[in-house]
Amino acid sequence: MVKDVVDLTLTKPRSRRAVIKRLRKWGAGVAVVGLLLAGFLLWPSSPRDLSVGDRLLTSKVLPAWRDGDLIVLVRHEERCDRSSNPCLGPLEGLTVIGNQQAEELGKAFKALGMQSSDVVASPVVRTRQTAHAMFGNTELTSSQQAICGAAIGEELLSRKQAGRNLVFVTHSGCIADFETTLGYPHAHFPEYGSALFVRVLPNGKFETLGIMKSQAWLDVLKKF
Repeated sequence: MVKDVVDLTLTKPRSRRAVIKRLRKWGAGVAVVGLLLAGFLLWPSSPRDLSVGDRLLTSKVLPAWRDGDLIVLVRHEERCDRSSNPCLGPLEGLTVIGNQQAEELGKAFKALGMQSSDVVASPVVRTRQTAHAMFGNTELTSSQQAICGAAIGEELLSRKQAGRNLVFVTHSGCIADFETTLGYPHAHFPEYGSALFVRVLPNGKFETLGIMKSQAWLDVLKKF
């Protein structure tokens, strides 16, 4: 009986210590999960929407554009093979409406000033048509294949000249690839004519400034 009491007395503190140790581990685990969840909730799923209010004007876009520090990915306008609207030409190209929208989008970029910008277009018909409608006689450098994939950032950086913006007319999938490399793997699907603005920092890293919707340019330009 005495032995039992002694054993019981000796084992109780050990049991308490074991419980406390388990509780501490559990608490630490909960804290880690909480931090991860907080980070997930605080980190936006998509780049900042520059179409809202005065965001484009108050962001770093305009000074970075003047300094030639930007890479801008523009999605082509409405494609004909996924629309009931009349085609401008080939089925894989734009609709007539899409071409008109591209012309309006080009006016917005010309309002920013194109003297320190180079334009590159994906070789697909709809992107070449979009670029031509936007910039007219501006010299276009068409790549032999669409610039997409995990290495898109490196490829774009290799094409950008110091002190000159690079405007790349491309596809939604390629924009999504770039957004993933920028830390937005679950970004909203880019609309026709939307433009993703990314600043190239002096160390070669990227700073995501936001995305501008095509239809919002008219209102924003009135505030210039």
